[in-house]
Amino acid sequence: MADTPPSETPAAPARKGFRSSPLAKRLPLLLAVGLGVWLWQITGIPERELVIHPSGDGWRQARAVDFQVSGADGELIKREERFFGDTGAPPELTFKVDLPEGDFRAVFYVKLAGREQRQRVEEQLSVGEERYIVRQVELPAATR
Repeated sequence: MADTPPSETPAAPARKGFRSSPLAKRLPLLLAVGLGVWLWQITGIPERELVIHPSGDGWRQARAVDFQVSGADGELIKREERFFGDTGAPPELTFKVDLPEGDFRAVFYVKLAGREQRQRVEEQLSVGEERYIVRQVELPAATR
């Protein structure tokens, strides 16, 4: 019988370090993107919800509302129109508006059933840190 050389056990494969993993190579880029998104979110203009509670009998005759928000300089920031059926305005109207802190003017042009001209209702808004701005809006007395 021929002498066979003693079998050598193969060496264990070299263990890969953390630095050579694909995640570690991308980690600085992922951190930079995450930091950028976070900075973008905190420095942007926050979205606020303006919640209007229509009060008074006149709102039952409302068929449409044209909502406008303008800044102190008169520049229009937001405009939205809503239409209602024969039952009039719902008990709550919600408008989403991107507003920084400050003073603004909200104007509602309300179209009433059977009238050609729209009624104008103006509301001053003082926006602070709060996300929700709740106002109760009443239509002025109707004149014929």
